[in-house]
Formats: sequence, structure tokens, C-alpha cells
Amino acid sequence: MMNSSKQNELIVSKIKDGTVIDHIPAGRALSVLRILGIKGDEGYRIALVMNVESKKIGRKDIVKIEGREIDEKEASLITLIAPSATINIIRNYEVVEKRKIEVPKLIRGLIKCPNPQCITNNDIEALSKFVTISVKPLKLKCVYCETYITEDDVIRQIL
Repeated sequence: MMNSSKQNELIVSKIKDGTVIDHIPAGRALSVLRILGIKGDEGYRIALVMNVESKKIGRKDIVKIEGREIDEKEASLITLIAPSATINIIRNYEVVEKRKIEVPKLIRGLIKCPNPQCITNNDIEALSKFVTISVKPLKLKCVYCETYITEDDVIRQIL
């Protein structure tokens, strides 16, 4: 598993086809799996690396999922809890697509407004819409009722 010149480095084998989500803030990898609906009994080979050193963000998590490519909605949800993440789509051991995901300026229908009086909670045709006020820390504002929602609120909802 280890070679002599890199005693303190973790070696995780390449995947043939699937998704690698890198630069996840430390401690959020399990939340990423939850967003993807992965419980562990689906049969995917998954490598989960948590709290490793990162030149970019200090400490990070990495998730590798063999045999599963994530879709746009999943990527959008991941960006809300891991704005620094990158998503790499792997086919035949090669990175065929590398996405640096960013928190969108407008978030439609992914999360609910916490205000019970908001029209989006009282009219089945009204889709929730949030404007991004800030990314770090995450702060969103409902377009309809102007209720603010924080990163903690988003994480509670998603999970």
C-alpha cells in the first residue's frame, strides 16, 4: 500500500468509470453521500477520504464513486454544502469532464423556504427561489418573502 519515498501519503486506486468529488470541506463527505442517496448497500465501490491535507483549503475530504455519474441537480445541492468542491467525471480511467462548481446566483426548487407563511409553502405551483447573498458564509434570501437562510439551515434541510 505504501512506497518508501512517500511514507505519509495515502494511496487510493483509480476508478475506471464514475465520479470523483474533490476539495470537499473537511467533514462534509458523509453529507455529500447523503445528498447522492448513497447508503452503502447499492453495490458501488466508494472511496471516502476525510480530513487530509489540502494546499487549497487546509483540510479536505474526497469521495470517489465507481459506476455512478452525478447529475446537475445533485451537483447543485453539493455546491450548497461544499462550494469549493470540484467534480470529475471519469470514463475508462480518464477524466473526461472536470467541473468547478459554484453556488448559483439564483437557486430554484432545490430547497424550501423555512417561512411557513411563504407562498412557496402554500401554493403547489410556486417553486422556491433564493438569491445568493453570500457564499462564505452561505446566506440565501427567498425571492418571495425575503426570509434569509444560512448554511446550517441548508444542511439541515438537505440531510
